[in-house]
Amino acid sequence: MPRTSYRALRSGWAINVALVAVAAVIIIAALFAAADYGRQRGYQTVTDRARNTAELNAVLLRTVLEKQRSIPFVLSQDRDVISALSTRSESVLQLLNRKLESLIGGTGSAVIYLLDAGGLAIAASNWNEPISFVGTNYSFRPYYTRAVRNGSAEHYALGTVSKRPGLYISRRIDGPTGVLGVIVVKLEFDEIEADWRRNSDPTFVVDQRGIVLVTSFPDWRFMTEGVIPADRMGPLRESLQFGGASLTPLDIVPSTSQAEPDIVRARLPGATSRREFVRVQTQVPTTSWKLQSLTPATPAVTESVRNAQVVTLLFLAPLLSLTAFFLRRRGLALRRAREQEAARLELERRVEARTADLSTAHAELVMQAEERQKTETKLQTVQLELVQANRLAILGQVTAGVAHEINQPVAAIRSYADNAATFLDRHQVASVRDNLKTIAGLTERIGSITDELRTFSRKGTGESGPVNVVDIIEGAMLLLGSRFRQRAGQILTEMPPADVKVYGNRIRLEQVLINLMQNALEATEGGPASRISVRCAIDDEEVRLTIADNGPGIPDSIMQMLFTPFNTSKDRGLGLGLVICHDIVAEYGGHIEVESSSAGAEFTVHLRKVV
Repeated sequence: MPRTSYRALRSGWAINVALVAVAAVIIIAALFAAADYGRQRGYQTVTDRARNTAELNAVLLRTVLEKQRSIPFVLSQDRDVISALSTRSESVLQLLNRKLESLIGGTGSAVIYLLDAGGLAIAASNWNEPISFVGTNYSFRPYYTRAVRNGSAEHYALGTVSKRPGLYISRRIDGPTGVLGVIVVKLEFDEIEADWRRNSDPTFVVDQRGIVLVTSFPDWRFMTEGVIPADRMGPLRESLQFGGASLTPLDIVPSTSQAEPDIVRARLPGATSRREFVRVQTQVPTTSWKLQSLTPATPAVTESVRNAQVVTLLFLAPLLSLTAFFLRRRGLALRRAREQEAARLELERRVEARTADLSTAHAELVMQAEERQKTETKLQTVQLELVQANRLAILGQVTAGVAHEINQPVAAIRSYADNAATFLDRHQVASVRDNLKTIAGLTERIGSITDELRTFSRKGTGESGPVNVVDIIEGAMLLLGSRFRQRAGQILTEMPPADVKVYGNRIRLEQVLINLMQNALEATEGGPASRISVRCAIDDEEVRLTIADNGPGIPDSIMQMLFTPFNTSKDRGLGLGLVICHDIVAEYGGHIEVESSSAGAEFTVHLRKVV
């Protein structure tokens, strides 16, 4: 072979090797860059998904807490609870035991119990169980001491009797002379922990000291984020808040020094080695707790890296094809033009195929991005619906109350309007003016009722002071007079002296009297033998208004939960009237007594007398 040809051959091989080397370097660098990008993208995807899950779990946990927090507030104002603390009567305490026991199923609480001023449990929902709290003194527990000092308290601890952990929510009950007692609700998180185990990644909640309180892994309960210093460990042991738990650190170590994403390596219960997770944490609203979620990172990151490298190779395919075509063209330079043209056509076909693959891959990526966006939108919608459901429940109660209280004045307005039309036909202008004046007063009454209810919705009590009892009775008779004349057989009204006054608000006390008189009217069914009486008794400290009827009485099933919302014997009743009456009278320091038999029912309203 001539030297020139040999040198040219060596030069050609060197160029080919150099081009192959350059192409290999480009491919390797691109794959490394794609892997790094895919890894970051994978971690970001896992972090976003974990954050959405953690925030949703935090909202659900807050919903459970808020539901339980309302129970001590309501029970602290319950007349049976106050009566049990005031009288310490065995019959009253037994009745309260059964009442607390009946509340467990509907509220989802673990146990509800009542402590007296000294911290002794005098009534409990588990009164008839072997681990009954009744008779046990809890004055040493922080939820008692803090509630007595601050009015309310929340304390997570291990039960001294049940040995089960839970959150104790307590509220102080005050009386005229000071503290009467403390009502306590214990919340256990078994259901929400089971839900986390079924539907989410490893999840747990820690307090401000880093101690695990609620967790999807029972083995992690009362473990810690880090080592607790010895000077803090001693008081924790002495408090018995966590029993004999070892308070050892969780097997979770950071994988990188960067804060975002927070990549850790953790050994789950039952596992032999650590796995890589992305950890996110979020504050549980209205608490000092933090919720942490561990989402497995390896599968998602591996898939993301693989997808990024596949896309990179797809984008490099045309360049590699062009390089291969250039090398092939140099080797086949002496071939005929037909062969070159065939090679060019083949190259174009391959380029089109690669382009089609790229288009398909691009469409799939766009579709995946849209699906991720839809998923995020659905999560946000679920959160909004949770908040909206809570609002609708409150608004439903207020709306039902407004409709119940305004319905009677509206009926009276209609009656006076019809009478005014009759007087107008008879040219009795004076009577028409009187009716129109009465209607104007009733509309002002309706406005006062709606204003009062609006004030109540803002936790306001309205203006209170001395109110004339005669004005209350006359106002109620004014609203119901027409219906009494049309439906009642006999109405007996005993008016007190004109100077007798009670403490309260006239409009709201009229609402009480109207509700009770309306119930009596409906109970007697308006027959000719029906009889309704309104009596007034007075002593040095109180005034008693008694509304009695000769109807069939109140069924025992209704009597047992008479002042419970939505408890009614009427086909169209809402079961809110007596609840509203009870709350109004209790707000002004009074109470309502009920007696019922087959001869009729008798409601006695006790009100504070103003001297």
